[in-house]
Amino acid sequence: MSTNTTNVYVPGVCNIGPAEIRMRRTAGVIGLVITALFVAAAVIFGIPTPWRLLVVIPAGLGASGFLQAALHFCARFGMSGLFNLGDELGRQEQVYETEYRRADQRKAVTIVIGSVLIAIVVAGIAMLLP
Repeated sequence: MSTNTTNVYVPGVCNIGPAEIRMRRTAGVIGLVITALFVAAAVIFGIPTPWRLLVVIPAGLGASGFLQAALHFCARFGMSGLFNLGDELGRQEQVYETEYRRADQRKAVTIVIGSVLIAIVVAGIAMLLP
């Protein structure tokens, strides 16, 4: 895993800075807490197995937040050709180079796939619990 600690845009590697990373880490924590509460409620109250599949939503959102924070890369920005390496939210800059945009899109897809796979595993575990 390649990370960038210099707050410089690197195509397919780093497209967010400290403020955006904090926001994604916070989203990861919120997703994790909601996931844990959902699974605990499912076990304590005996929620039927099919309903436990709903845990994929907070688990996927939490996984996405943590992955984006750890990788210093926003999947939405990557798909949209944007980056924000500043210390403020909402100040996106445009990526104009086609090859850079493609690298960013590949990284974004990797993050989305990783988030979905993690969510599926968490849902599988939630369904197997008593």
